[in-house]
Amino acid sequence: MSDFVEFCAKGRAALLSGRATHDLPMVEGARRWGAAVVLRPEGEVVDRLSELAATMDAPGHWVHGGPTLHVTLRSLEPYRDRIPEDDRLRRTYARAMAEAATGVAPPRIRLKGVSPHRGGVLVYGHPEDDTLVTLWKRFAHAMESRGVRDLEHARIRDRWYVSLVHFAGPLLNPREIVAWCDAHADADFGVTELTSVEVVQFVLTGQRIKVRSLERAVLGDESDGASPGPIPG
Repeated sequence: MSDFVEFCAKGRAALLSGRATHDLPMVEGARRWGAAVVLRPEGEVVDRLSELAATMDAPGHWVHGGPTLHVTLRSLEPYRDRIPEDDRLRRTYARAMAEAATGVAPPRIRLKGVSPHRGGVLVYGHPEDDTLVTLWKRFAHAMESRGVRDLEHARIRDRWYVSLVHFAGPLLNPREIVAWCDAHADADFGVTELTSVEVVQFVLTGQRIKVRSLERAVLGDESDGASPGPIPG
């Protein structure tokens, strides 16, 4: 299990020593913000996360809320501006995701604890059981069986989280950001059930990131897991 205490300490130290990093607007071929497989929380937990994020003094940075909030299962590829419906890789991702999701119950995850890191602010995810890890392993296997190597090939994902903020420029108020995180370090947003898994594309609209659903599979379905289509985002 990931050591969140150590993660938080390193994040605080990075910001306070002027070693914050920041994202740039998406460009074709960049390794950041490409298509990914994600699970989005639902219900009151989303409202609590969104309300808290909106209180952060982070002008010029990408503050997330509502349907933008997500848990990443797998980063798939470098950034592409266009991923058409008949794209070969998109179809492969969809089939692998549907296979992985078949018969897997919706994971339950507690979102608790706010932490700074070099590139922003996140909330820790604490899975209630091994379902999320099982889904991750099944998707990795489904991709490998199709001969596709994504950006996380051979990586073990042992830290689950929801990002509240990504820094989008030099951080001018690191002490204030760290103090804000410290004040909410023990915030408990509750348990959410992740009922579907999606292949998504990230789109920058002004100072906001929009999560656009490309493909979706319903969890807990004993068929092939496939949904009639993406959900709006």
